[in-house]
Amino acid sequence: MTVLNDYHHFSGRHYETGTVANILAYQGVTAPHTGQPLSEALLLGVSGGIAFGYFTFEYQGYRPHLILLPRYTFDPLETLFDRLAIPRDVQQTANPEKGQQNLLDVLERGQPALVWLDKFSLPYMQLPYDERNWRIEPVVVFGLEGDQVYLADRSNRPLTVPLDAFTQARARVKQDKFRVVALDPPDMDRLPAAVQKGIWQCISLFTDKPPKGKKENFGFAAYSYWADMLTNTRNKQGWTRYFPPGERLYAALAGDIVQPGGFDWINSWGAGAGMERGLYADFLDEAALLLGKPALAESSALFRNAADAWNTLANVLLPDDVPLLKETRELKQRKQALFLERGDDAFDDIAHINRRLEALRLSAAADFPMTEAEAAAFYAGLAQHVRAIATVERRAVDALQAAMTGS
Repeated sequence: MTVLNDYHHFSGRHYETGTVANILAYQGVTAPHTGQPLSEALLLGVSGGIAFGYFTFEYQGYRPHLILLPRYTFDPLETLFDRLAIPRDVQQTANPEKGQQNLLDVLERGQPALVWLDKFSLPYMQLPYDERNWRIEPVVVFGLEGDQVYLADRSNRPLTVPLDAFTQARARVKQDKFRVVALDPPDMDRLPAAVQKGIWQCISLFTDKPPKGKKENFGFAAYSYWADMLTNTRNKQGWTRYFPPGERLYAALAGDIVQPGGFDWINSWGAGAGMERGLYADFLDEAALLLGKPALAESSALFRNAADAWNTLANVLLPDDVPLLKETRELKQRKQALFLERGDDAFDDIAHINRRLEALRLSAAADFPMTEAEAAAFYAGLAQHVRAIATVERRAVDALQAAMTGS
């Protein structure tokens, strides 16, 4: 059994770019323009950057839910690996014993490992087990000792998971069973080209036909569609029909313990609040140095404005003037801060918050604190915010494209 006692890298926030940033920092990889470990912002930009997507779903037996995509979602991890020519040793098996030995082999070589797990099976996530529901994401494993596994997963603190729960989480989905990946340092000579490709990919997903799916669900078309659905009273996907006051509207705004709501997508789903626009601005500041394009600073400033606009919308979704929604927002913010700051040690406090959030959800379902007329005005206000965000982001993307073309 092996623990990498010199592993102290927990700043990564997103399950893809954050895990890679943590591992490369442990390996001592530094950026040529900063002399510091590769930032998660830089890896976000290289992987395809930010995006926007709007979707609504409802599956039989589950509450309806809203999805807002903050970043590029079409194989970004493999894109990141390929663009930086990161060598990876991939081992996968259906045999639990072999899977554990593969992990031990990586650790015994002195390397942390990427391991794909079902988050519903991990005790620290406090998610209810559901045969029909799972979420497979990579984490960094830096130790296995006795019946404990040591992880880095979004918290500033190391996390521990019992070996039996860890093994169950690895086995949940056949296609990802017992996969373990060891990474070697990237080819830093590829970094400038990788940054350019990432920027152009980001521009494309805002302005061009998406690689897959309906055009109305991505980029600037999605902003227009969302704003229309917020005020359209005839379309069955309009919020007055799809998310009327009650359980359905609360699901759209706040989600539940399992499914994010609009506030969560904006505030906490990725690697930073404001739909990760501030993080992308950090990337553009680095890209300006790497590519010798100081004009990228204009677009960076505009994306920071977009982050502010998104944060404003998040607070409007769960506003101060509706006490039940204000308490929901504050509890969600507290829950996130506890996990980041205290990790496993916050388990009981987070469980208490989850119970209170469920009570608020049930209260909203029984007696939502808005009349239909108030909800209609609320939807119209949301639509104005969405259109304002679209205006800011169009300026930011236009400035980004101009900086890259020199026009």
